[in-house]
Amino acid sequence: MPTEVQGVEGMKALVGQEVGPSEWRTITQADIDAFAELSGDHQWIHVDPERAKTESPYGTTIAHGNLTLATVDGFRGELIASTGFAMGVNYGWDKIRFPAPVPVDSRICAKAEVVSVEEKGNGWYQVITRFTIEVEGGDKPCFVGDSVTRVMAA
Repeated sequence: MPTEVQGVEGMKALVGQEVGPSEWRTITQADIDAFAELSGDHQWIHVDPERAKTESPYGTTIAHGNLTLATVDGFRGELIASTGFAMGVNYGWDKIRFPAPVPVDSRICAKAEVVSVEEKGNGWYQVITRFTIEVEGGDKPCFVGDSVTRVMAA
């Protein structure tokens, strides 16, 4: 169940608090192959299970880092439900890291922390939210990054 946030003041009240975890999601070879087609990144560590089994230090294929990043948008809606904004746009990312791989058929989940809410003028606010994604059973996260979103107050 997502944490409900009403407008700028609600978002500010969330600063410094961890939200989540989300539901678990399995990353399949079909997911990885579809991302390879979309991105054009067909490196064997992602798309060749037989070669990965014998040559990869992971013993299997792994998800693209950017595939892991792309799951954030789905997790975002599971973690935070915001109302009271006319609109919001993705403004970019800061401090993206992939500390651990996501082996095929692993389950991942996410947590979020609103880091800051800053007024930008003309009704716009910048919200920085740190997302951390972990692999079930892993000892460190597979993704950490700060999402920079611009929202317009309603």
